[in-house]
Amino acid sequence: MTTTATDTSGAHRLSARIDELRRLRRAIILAHNYQLGEIQDLADFTGDSLELSRHAAQTEAEVIVFCGVRFMAETAAVLARDKTVLHPEPRAGCPLADMITAQELRALKGAHPGAPVVAYVNTSAEVKAESDYCCTSSNAARVVEAVPAQEVIFVPDRNLGLWVQRHTGKRLLLWQGHCPTHDRITAEAVQDALRSYPDAEVMAHPECRPEVLDLAHQVLSTGGMIRRAQESPAATMIVATELGLIHRLQQVAPNKRFTPVSRLAMCPNMKRITLEKVLWSLEDVSGRVQVPDDVAARARTALDRMLEVT
Repeated sequence: MTTTATDTSGAHRLSARIDELRRLRRAIILAHNYQLGEIQDLADFTGDSLELSRHAAQTEAEVIVFCGVRFMAETAAVLARDKTVLHPEPRAGCPLADMITAQELRALKGAHPGAPVVAYVNTSAEVKAESDYCCTSSNAARVVEAVPAQEVIFVPDRNLGLWVQRHTGKRLLLWQGHCPTHDRITAEAVQDALRSYPDAEVMAHPECRPEVLDLAHQVLSTGGMIRRAQESPAATMIVATELGLIHRLQQVAPNKRFTPVSRLAMCPNMKRITLEKVLWSLEDVSGRVQVPDDVAARARTALDRMLEVT
C-alpha cells in the first residue's frame, strides 16, 4: 500500500529501513525536483536534470538509486559506468522522450546532411548516441550557441527549441515533440493567476508553450526556479511547471507564497516512485539500468560535450 502524508509512522519506519540499506549498499539516492515530497525529503540530493547528471558523474557511491523517469536513470548509467544504477519504478517513462526514436533521428539527419544534432536530455540513450550534443533546459541556449553551425537539428521538444531559437538567432530544425504536462499549462491560466495575485512574479519552465513564456517574468529550469525563489523580492510567485516543484520551493523560501498556474500540471510518471519502491529496490538490488557499451560510449560523447560547455 502506498504511504500517504497522514501515515507518518509508517513513512518513518520505511525511511529508517531505507537509511540502513543505503549505508549497507553504499548507495546514494538522487531525486528530481518533480518527485513526491517524501522522496525529495529522503534523497541525498534533489535537483534538476543537469545537477543530477553532475552528481551521477562525480559520486563515489557504489550504487545510485535514481528517483526520476527512465531517461534520467539511463543518463546516470551512461555517466557512471562503474556504478550500479537502480530505477525503483521501471514503468516510469517520459512521454516526451518517447516521441522520438533513434531510427527517426537517423532519418532526420539523412534529410539534413551536415546539420549537427542537439538532443534535449529528455531522450533515450539510443537517441543521445545519434546526437552530437546534449542539453538541458538550463543550458540549451548556451549549448546551441557553442555549436559551430548556423543550422542545428534540435530534438525532441518544440517549445524548448522555439525558446532557444529566439535567444540564439540560429535556425533550428525542430522535431514536433512536447511535454504533455507542460503543454497543459495555458496562457489563460497564467492570466487568471495574475488577476488573483497582480503583484506576483511568474516563473515558467521553457517546456511551456510560447504564449505562456511570453507572460512569464522569468523563464527558468527547475534549478533556476529554486535559486530565483530565494533571490526574488516578490512575496508571491506563480509557478508554471510540474506541481512537485512547489514542495522544494516552500522549503527553500518558507516565507513566500508559491501558487501553481494549474493543478493539472502533474506528471503521473514522476509520481510512480514511492518509499516502498525505493526500499524494495535497495533490498533486492532490483530495477538495474543497463545501457549497452557501444550506445553508452556514443551517448557519453554528446553528454560530455554538454558538460564541457556548461
